[in-house]
Amino acid sequence: MASERRWCRPGAAPSAASRKVLDELVAPEVFGEVIGRPVRVGISLTSRHDVSDPRLGTRWMIERAAAARRSGLDSLFVGDHHATADPYYQNVPILGRLLAEWGSAPAGCFFLLPLWNPVLVAEQVGTLGAIAEGRFIFQCGLGGGEAQFAAMGADVRHRPAAFEEALDIVKRLLAGETVTSSSRFSVRAARMALRPPERVEYWIGASAKPAIDRAARLGDGWLASPSLPPDEAREQAIYYQERCAAHGRPPRAVAIRRDVYVGESPADARAVAEHAVAADYRGFAPEALVYGSVVEVTDQLRALGAMGYTDVIVRHLIDDQPRVLGSLSRLGLVRDALQQAEVEVTRGGLQSPRHSKPHAAPESRAD
Repeated sequence: MASERRWCRPGAAPSAASRKVLDELVAPEVFGEVIGRPVRVGISLTSRHDVSDPRLGTRWMIERAAAARRSGLDSLFVGDHHATADPYYQNVPILGRLLAEWGSAPAGCFFLLPLWNPVLVAEQVGTLGAIAEGRFIFQCGLGGGEAQFAAMGADVRHRPAAFEEALDIVKRLLAGETVTSSSRFSVRAARMALRPPERVEYWIGASAKPAIDRAARLGDGWLASPSLPPDEAREQAIYYQERCAAHGRPPRAVAIRRDVYVGESPADARAVAEHAVAADYRGFAPEALVYGSVVEVTDQLRALGAMGYTDVIVRHLIDDQPRVLGSLSRLGLVRDALQQAEVEVTRGGLQSPRHSKPHAAPESRAD
């Protein structure tokens, strides 16, 4: 199917540069069990850049999108924040520019839906979907922060109701319906003709149990918080899939955001991570961060796949452009290693490599 080709990196064979790493990862002496479908690796570009020249931040984002494409990453996203103290590149215009660097893999934006007019959101997605070569993934969440809501003329107390109404309006408009609604939003006979050529996919970001249940009830997929330590990430993935079963809605994507750095060496990666931890990086527990050599990061992402996650959406622990670009290049090796094969590994050695067709695209925290 065309959607399968769009979702997966073109070309089945890993690059020559990947071969040494791949051989390490599937060496005959490795013990284990059947490895399931490989986890996909996407990127959510940092949109906050405190630079003296705003064009510099734009250039960094363009260079990172191009590097992510060269590395064959599986999806591209940008986040959503408003009325920020630091420069923040808004999602719709910047994604429109980044799509020129991207290609046919899925791409999308995160929208803090209670802060937006839902008709405007649907129209923006319609245009972005017409620009994108591949499927559009609509990530969304409640958002938070009284100051942000007040600046946008929204009431933080009404977030859940506003979110559900806005999501319903967006979905119906993008499905071609004429929509009238009069709860938190006043919409009369809204319609739109410019819609993405493929069905938009909806991923809902959620952390609390009621919100995870909402994601299972209303979304195609769920996006877990980057701050979750591994044990909580495992528990939440199980809970989400239980709620999907309760609602009779099989999930099409079980995704998690992770802040990462793939070092030139284990020592390089440790130095970056130690600096981040010493600075209390975003208030995250140190075990929520993913860092190391190509082999070490591959193992950590594969462990997330074993928990049931289909997609890991990465963001970098640092903002130093040369080091970010280097890490992105090495992420391509990680991605190659994860996608190279589904193999059966037994105590007796490597058996029955299965270069199976990658799985199809599913029918995708805001910052």
